[in-house]
Amino acid sequence: QVQLVESGGGLVQAGGSLRLSCAASGRTFNVMGWFRQAPGKERELVAVRRWSGGDIRYAEFVKGRFTISRDNAKNTVYLQMNSLKPEDTAVYYCAARNSLVLSTSSREYDYWGQGTQVTVSS
Repeated sequence: QVQLVESGGGLVQAGGSLRLSCAASGRTFNVMGWFRQAPGKERELVAVRRWSGGDIRYAEFVKGRFTISRDNAKNTVYLQMNSLKPEDTAVYYCAARNSLVLSTSSREYDYWGQGTQVTVSS
């Protein structure tokens, strides 16, 4: 059974940092990444990457602040979030897809984690 299990969310003050983890079980994926959804808003891209190689896409609003990385041995993808802002508050979802295409659209992802809440206080 395929599962994506996220961890690492929480409450942090503006300017602080958090690291999210997403462990994949059951198989490996060609593309994994992170999306987020704030109340009343659509789910949006944060960062995605190909499992092999260095092809990565970041949303404009996180460039220079967030970093996506992966650990092959643990089959885990990470999102290091620095310089957090109140507008980063959202539920963050891990996503994975079978295709090799590095899509930035949430509709093209096949598997999802349960989501982890990130709250940034001002």
